[in-house]
Amino acid sequence: MNAPKRVTVLMGGMSSERVVSLSSGQGVAEALRSKGYEVCTLDAQADLATLVETLNAQKPDVVFNALHGRFGEDGSIQGILDWMGIPYTHSGIRASATAMDKAAARAIFQTAGLPVAEGMVVDIATLADTDPLPTPYVVKPLNEGSSVGVSIVRTGSNTRADIVKNWTYGPQALVEAFIPGREITVGVMGDRALTITDITPTGTGHDFYDYDSKYQVGGSAHVLPAKIDTASAKLALEVAVRAHQALGCSGASRSDFRLDDTNPDQPHLILLEVNTQPGMTATSLLPEQAAYCGISYPELCAWLVEQATCRQ
Repeated sequence: MNAPKRVTVLMGGMSSERVVSLSSGQGVAEALRSKGYEVCTLDAQADLATLVETLNAQKPDVVFNALHGRFGEDGSIQGILDWMGIPYTHSGIRASATAMDKAAARAIFQTAGLPVAEGMVVDIATLADTDPLPTPYVVKPLNEGSSVGVSIVRTGSNTRADIVKNWTYGPQALVEAFIPGREITVGVMGDRALTITDITPTGTGHDFYDYDSKYQVGGSAHVLPAKIDTASAKLALEVAVRAHQALGCSGASRSDFRLDDTNPDQPHLILLEVNTQPGMTATSLLPEQAAYCGISYPELCAWLVEQATCRQ
């Protein structure tokens, strides 16, 4: 029997999703230890020399990338690991960078014929003066995850000036038409779509799946498999796999959608984004879907380790 692989779990990091990443990383480390892996953890902070030195000292066979957000899922850490010749989980540089850049990902989805909302990139300063789209519409940072910085501008809300005043996400934003209806998500492992989760924010004042809805206890209710019409369910599963492939993702990803079924006779599915580093706590959406499909949390973590590769 082969000796257990040495795995370093990268977690924490410097993004706005640091706390979530620490939770993911601790859960992954415990799960991998339960499967017989020799596991170290490493909080990937700003000192790259220390990061490289620690990785060289730990000598992992595989790095499990449990980082979220900028620097962790935008191709940055992937480039360092490729340069060091260390296999790692999830997607490589190009897929990671493209998925994290909402405008670039949107262009890929459009080229692949996948359903996206009407939208455009705007200079954030211009938003104070005029509506770039008919209301309601959504304003999103180009390079953040977990719905950080996302706002909805509704008719008569007069929030544009406040959005611009409090904006800390760079000179541009992605503006897209707001799609009413349900928030659904589909996990993908390899080329297999798992199932569909219907997500309903339950906290007061949360009318979409924002950061608090994602991570506060009781912030949202999950129903899986989602109780939606058969045609929309089939399409969501197909689009999730096609989006994973169009971006060139590896390992696991999670595609987020809006399903406008306000007219049940004409449901309308829109792809919002692909997460190349889905949350990996035991109760996160991807592990929850894997468990529904008979794949335990430790088995999911081990599968990701076995899929790890170096893209030199």
